[in-house]
Amino acid sequence: MIMLVLSWILFGGIVGLIARAIFPGPQGMGAWATIGLGIVGSFVGGIVANLLFGGAVFAMHAAGWIGSILGSLIVLALMSLASRQRSNG
Repeated sequence: MIMLVLSWILFGGIVGLIARAIFPGPQGMGAWATIGLGIVGSFVGGIVANLLFGGAVFAMHAAGWIGSILGSLIVLALMSLASRQRSNG
């Protein structure tokens, strides 16, 4: 169980860092937020893959590397949009 948690932390950190490097603009988040971004992005990528390629709708499963990075980019874009609307409104 500990190895599973550590692997999710490592995977989430790597995916989160890659997504933050690709996404334009500054993202004010620390290490734990970056790890969370990668983990959440992995699940978002899995849901998007299910919607595009068939399968159970909204099934919660992790995506592969590319799907996880794309999912993290989607999460970053939504976070950026939300923070931009909050600062304008």
